Amino acid sequence: MSVSYRWVIVAAGALMTCVALGAMFSLAIFQEPIATATGWSHVGIASAMTLNFIVMGFGGFFWGAASDRFGPRVVVLIGSVLLGLALVLASRAETLLQFQLTYGILVGLAASTFFAPMIAATTAWFDENRGLAVSLVSAGMGVAPMTISPFARWLISAYEWRPAMLIIGVAAWVLLVPAALLVRRPPAETADSGTEFAADGARPQLSKVFRSPQFIVLGLTFFACCAAHSGPIFHMVNYATICGVAPMAAVSIYSVEGLAGLGGRLLYGSLADRIGVKPVLVAGLLVQAAALATYLFVSRLGEFYALAIVFGSAYGGVMPLYAVLAREYFGPRIIGTVFGAATMLSSLGMAFGPLVGGWIFDTFANYSWLFIGSAMVGLGAAAIALAFPPLTRQKPQPAFGVAS
Repeated sequence: MSVSYRWVIVAAGALMTCVALGAMFSLAIFQEPIATATGWSHVGIASAMTLNFIVMGFGGFFWGAASDRFGPRVVVLIGSVLLGLALVLASRAETLLQFQLTYGILVGLAASTFFAPMIAATTAWFDENRGLAVSLVSAGMGVAPMTISPFARWLISAYEWRPAMLIIGVAAWVLLVPAALLVRRPPAETADSGTEFAADGARPQLSKVFRSPQFIVLGLTFFACCAAHSGPIFHMVNYATICGVAPMAAVSIYSVEGLAGLGGRLLYGSLADRIGVKPVLVAGLLVQAAALATYLFVSRLGEFYALAIVFGSAYGGVMPLYAVLAREYFGPRIIGTVFGAATMLSSLGMAFGPLVGGWIFDTFANYSWLFIGSAMVGLGAAAIALAFPPLTRQKPQPAFGVAS
């Protein structure tokens, strides 16, 4: 298999993260139409997203480990079928509980099959330009607000929320199943020469890995980073609408964030390849915290656009760097398991934002405390990231074969 096939893996991974996570995050677009049509509370609907992140977290750990053992293709193929089914069932929900179970649990379980396994697969294909490659796969998340979100908004305007969600579910089948069939393991992997956890070509002990300072700092930073930005991302459209921005224009803010996140992923990934992951990560976390605090002072569409560029590039740029750090610290043989575990912690962090933001809005009729709290948590993430231990280099090990 040609080495150039690794870019097919990148393209397939970008498409899958775009469709899967775009479909999941489109609940931010569906929230108000669902509440208006059904009378369900905002916090009740937002709790489906909280369930998404909780299930996605535990699912990411499970599917990451499964991809290490069985290969990524079977995992993402299962996820492709499950995601479409979950959206179709959610579109038929007649009660809030049914919606929470189908959208909250099944969509989260399906989405978890893509991110950690495809990021892990990509790191195995690349020795050089790894930061850029992982950022390109993760860039699918940045493209989603520019594609899935406006598409969802248009469908809701044309057909109401139930047919719109049904159409997105069918589209997920059409796009994801063929992409999943393109996924392969690399023809050969080199036992990692960059970490104490992969010395002598032996499979690292997971008990040692999960107790290590490297993993503890990685997991806590990832958790705090996602806890900081998840609420503002999810509630941004509703916040802009409250400030007087028209609904379609408010969705466009979400799209600007996604475009900025795409650029941020490419910029931060390239910088990480050049100057190292840790300084780029810490800088990005500080920018994210400052942007979150600044949302307290914006109210006009132009101001929202300007801040969306800063905020989107920051949170989008730092997200792929956690996978690069996991690969550098722990090597390729357990990258799916390790990054899946880190993703589980990050998803638990993501779970707090939508629920807390919904509670804040229902209680205070504004989002001020959401942005204050998020900024403080963002500063905490940057402080934790400063504690990353130095990378211990080992001598290169011989290659070992891997079945395709």
